[in-house]
Amino acid sequence: MGRSSKDKRDIYYRLAKEEGWRARSAFKLLQLDEEFQLFEGVRRAVDLCAAPGSWSQVLSRKLKGGAGEGSDSVKIVAVDLQAMAPLPGVVQIQGDITKVSTAQEIIQHFEGQPADLVVCDGAPDVTGLHDIDEYIQAQLLLAALNITTHVLNKGGTFVAKIFRGKDVTLLYSQLRIFFPDVTCAKPRSSRNSSIEAFVVCRGYCPPEGYVPNMSNPLLDHCYDVDFNQLEGPNRVIVPFLACGDLSSYDSDRTYPLQLAPGKEYSYVPPTQPPIRPPYQEACFLKRNNRLAREPGPSRLEEPGPAPSYGSASEPQACPPEAAVENVLASLSVSP
Repeated sequence: MGRSSKDKRDIYYRLAKEEGWRARSAFKLLQLDEEFQLFEGVRRAVDLCAAPGSWSQVLSRKLKGGAGEGSDSVKIVAVDLQAMAPLPGVVQIQGDITKVSTAQEIIQHFEGQPADLVVCDGAPDVTGLHDIDEYIQAQLLLAALNITTHVLNKGGTFVAKIFRGKDVTLLYSQLRIFFPDVTCAKPRSSRNSSIEAFVVCRGYCPPEGYVPNMSNPLLDHCYDVDFNQLEGPNRVIVPFLACGDLSSYDSDRTYPLQLAPGKEYSYVPPTQPPIRPPYQEACFLKRNNRLAREPGPSRLEEPGPAPSYGSASEPQACPPEAAVENVLASLSVSP
């Protein structure tokens, strides 16, 4: 498989490289904006779990005019535990979204003003076990919601990734406490085979007397089966919206390299290679043939020459003529 193989299998991966986005996830936020007009009137925006920076790129181009040289009144802050390559017009904070100090630093960059928009495209390293992945993603979403209550202005918007599962109703009910308008949306660039979707929460309005507190997990760690399966008047059903129409590219379809007649295909490398990824040391060791290898199975004895027919050491297959003679001899019948 050549380097162009993924360009055929994933059209949004290819378009992201050609248009200069750091990751294909940029199209997810763009398609959500087309549906919900997320960027209207936004002057201060926060991107949580921002690395590698594709959503921060979208915020910078949409709010600051592409090159990041827009109005000085527009401020964008990106937060992530991992280091991220610089982006024009984006202030980066390498910090933990579960710490009060991170929320304080965000407000400090906004000169004491709350944010108008908070987005979060963070997700755990999935295991393939849906129950575990959904639980970890739910905790990550609640951590993002918790810091959002510290930095979001009343009437603001919160957008975050969610894994849809049988216990997602409890998350919806938690979001409805803070946002009267909650919608679950799936952009066209999100694969149909994926359980991911995005919650678009608008009109931030915390309960009267609510004081944001990082020590408040918002959701008890002791999950109860009956409590998670909310039914009757307690059950919250939010609208589900598929963004876009059939004119968009299908993220699960394989496209030819030549998308339009007369337009030749040329390979484009990724816009921004990873910086200090977790697997960097392993790649270095493999490149220099220094990866530890498991010792092979030890041989108890060297293979010797094949014994001749009739060997007494172990039974061996014999020619058909000898087999017939042996049978006749055992029956005391001459051939």
